[in-house]
Amino acid sequence: AALLIVFVLYCANMIAANPNFGWAVVGEYLFDARILSGLSLTLWLTLVTMVIGVVLGTVFAILAMTDNVVISTVANAYIWFFRGTPLLIQLVVIYTGLPQLGLKFGVIGSALIGLILHEAAYLAEIIRSGFMAVPQGQREAAWALSIPKATIFWRVTLPQAFRLMIPPFGNSVNSLLKATSLTSVISVEEIMRRSDMLMQEHFQILEVFAAATVYYLILVSVWDLVQQRLERHFGRSVARETKPATVQH
Repeated sequence: AALLIVFVLYCANMIAANPNFGWAVVGEYLFDARILSGLSLTLWLTLVTMVIGVVLGTVFAILAMTDNVVISTVANAYIWFFRGTPLLIQLVVIYTGLPQLGLKFGVIGSALIGLILHEAAYLAEIIRSGFMAVPQGQREAAWALSIPKATIFWRVTLPQAFRLMIPPFGNSVNSLLKATSLTSVISVEEIMRRSDMLMQEHFQILEVFAAATVYYLILVSVWDLVQQRLERHFGRSVARETKPATVQH
């Protein structure tokens, strides 16, 4: 970590000492309408992908845990394929390959399909592992008390599983925010594509991508704060249980 900080400071110093680099230009690009338009599309892609991805990931997580061999095999094959192949290849195949088979989607449609299918595979594993981490004995104890299965799920299994899912889920959101930049290869005009267009227009490579970098860092940092808040909120019960008892005199 110390070496990384030194390297970043060194690069920043080199950039600051470069007479061809203009910080004022970076400030102008930060509020450029085209950059802001790309930023809004990046946020929209992330939000829609996560919402639909959670739903689809939950479905495949449940299917992967079923006792039916055929269904669980199909679900696991889906998870294996989309986790095992690069998102870039998936996007290119959906946008340029599927039309050869008669399946044609627009630029945004192709981006959403690729991002959702890819993200859902990772979320399915997160959700499955979260539910599997809840001790089976707790559910068995609830069954022994004749508690309905729906109540067991909502009051016993889900709260514990959700708490365990928050850290990996937060990492997925961070990764997705940055992975949306890959959609620029199929001409989706998110923040990276817009930055590239500005760079080709003005030939100010460092300034344009410095502005884009600032926005990525802001987005990731804001989400980190949200994730920490969620972890503290849903981890209160565990904190109370692990808090050492006070000694009575």
